[in-house]
Amino acid sequence: MAKLHMIKLSVGSESVDTQAEWQVARLDELGTLRHITRMWPRREAELLEGGSIFWVIKGMVQSCQKIIRLDEVIGEDGIRRCGIVLDPQIFHTHPQPRRPFQGWRYLLPENAPEIGTPYLAGEETLPLALQAELSALGVL
Repeated sequence: MAKLHMIKLSVGSESVDTQAEWQVARLDELGTLRHITRMWPRREAELLEGGSIFWVIKGMVQSCQKIIRLDEVIGEDGIRRCGIVLDPQIFHTHPQPRRPFQGWRYLLPENAPEIGTPYLAGEETLPLALQAELSALGVL
């Protein structure tokens, strides 16, 4: 079975920093880091073969995290949902433009942006527009 990734908008995030801050708060609150989604992935086995979730922030894929497992979560309304349990370590990706979309999509490994360095809180990073330009030029 081949590895498969997922891509999702990081709604409300202004940067990888704000994404990480939100996730740290959730991790402290819940003890595990998971993203709840309505739909259960039909290609679960492929996602669990080492797949990651790639996050779109401000119209650019900017980060990713390894998917650890999928947990069943029953909401207060009694509806079954999917809890995507994530490794708390966030990795930068080479910026890749992405149009808005709803929900999540599968992402084939050959279409995924290159994974870069681990995210470190408080680190200095280049502005996103400059990163995208340098990436387009092949410098990053």
